Amino acid sequence: MSSTSTTPVCHPLDSTLPFPGLPVPNPCLSFWQRSTRYSPLLNLNSQKSPNESGATPIPEHADVVIIGSGISGALTAYSLLTSPKAPKSVVMLEAREACSGASGRNAGHCRPDAFRGFTAFSKIHGDEQADEILKHEKKVLELVDEFIRTNNVQCDWSLGKTFDVVMGEDFGDYVKGSYEKYAGYLNEGIDGVRILNEKEAKEETRVPAALGAYEWSAASIHPAKLGQALLNMAVAKGLQLFTHSPVTSVTSASDFQSWIVHTPTSKITSPIVIHATNAFAATLIPSLKGKIVPVRAQAHRVIPTSEFCGEKMLTHTYSLRFSLGHFYSLIQRKADGAFILGTSRGIPSISEATKKEIFGGKNDTTFSDEIKQDALARFSEIFNIEPKAMGEGHEFGWTGVLGVTPDSVPFIGPVPTSPGQFVIAGFNGHGMARIFGCAPGLVKLILGEVKSWEETGMPKCFQITEERLAAAVN
Repeated sequence: MSSTSTTPVCHPLDSTLPFPGLPVPNPCLSFWQRSTRYSPLLNLNSQKSPNESGATPIPEHADVVIIGSGISGALTAYSLLTSPKAPKSVVMLEAREACSGASGRNAGHCRPDAFRGFTAFSKIHGDEQADEILKHEKKVLELVDEFIRTNNVQCDWSLGKTFDVVMGEDFGDYVKGSYEKYAGYLNEGIDGVRILNEKEAKEETRVPAALGAYEWSAASIHPAKLGQALLNMAVAKGLQLFTHSPVTSVTSASDFQSWIVHTPTSKITSPIVIHATNAFAATLIPSLKGKIVPVRAQAHRVIPTSEFCGEKMLTHTYSLRFSLGHFYSLIQRKADGAFILGTSRGIPSISEATKKEIFGGKNDTTFSDEIKQDALARFSEIFNIEPKAMGEGHEFGWTGVLGVTPDSVPFIGPVPTSPGQFVIAGFNGHGMARIFGCAPGLVKLILGEVKSWEETGMPKCFQITEERLAAAVN
């Protein structure tokens, strides 16, 4: 039975939600993961059957242990191992296949927020930090582009433009107000943002119902190829990656200067433990319970009709916004012409049963048919298209688990009261616009290459502090 309420039955930041536990086994495969089954790292040093002949055991000691093999963990490992102060041994433990979590399940965007979030961020963190957040995201797009080009990473990287398409009057008012507020803070126009009126938006976005649009720089990407490339580069530098090695606990060693990282089959001792576990961070860092909460997201691959093939392909990536919480993301891949449609969790008529699956949910073995039907109906309606030939239209869908925080920014840095433990998690489904500015900064802190947070290049509000952990969930 459907409900018209827009309030989730279980608030995504409800501190009474249970600890997330470990990632579930046998997750569904995203398009990105389906197309990277060739990677030799997928099950590298698998500990599924540790007594099997030839299986490499997890070592008893390491200089650094990283938990999680997504893009944040992989880039952290690479940054460590390419530093002049590189540790001699770095071990990475992954609960499932390499890059099997949210990094390999997103909707294919690398899309900084140009201005829209300024209003919300400023209410939580103040105008100065809101400005820093947006500037950091813009810088990250440049960092990702530079890294991919410098290292010749083959990951379908396509740098170009994006549209925020106004599909509802309330959102139009909100986004106009946010633009004006940020422009007022800067005392000038917002560099790189073009405002389209209704007529221009209808023509340029090809959305007949568009009420307006905003355009700025962004990119699309094959995230699993990037994740696998980062892991390959780190392994070439000496990273020891162990898959199917879920970490069940981290306890203090007898010398109180090291940590013992426990898996079902082993124990490894290290003075430095880095939690790159995103939605699952609270499982091993109890103080993050209710501060990083799993929220399930969903995406679908759609094969275009002839109106969107060849020279008629979309030129931009999209966020199609009916309201602040009700929106759909869209890219059309230059590599094969297929659409990747990111679905909305803010559907006004969403059922209570689906809300329960989404908020606090960690089941990425399947997807919601209700959300699928809504997304495909909206997609067809927005662009006024219907599949005609066999093979056109919906191909398949998948889910991924985001790490959502009460203040909309990640928790990064030394874990309070746990010297030697560090965290990089809670990216709110926006990791591609943040990680490349965060992982290298965290490594500088860990290795003592900087003396203060300000030198890391990250916004101050990203830092995990006792004050943030003690703050009430709003």
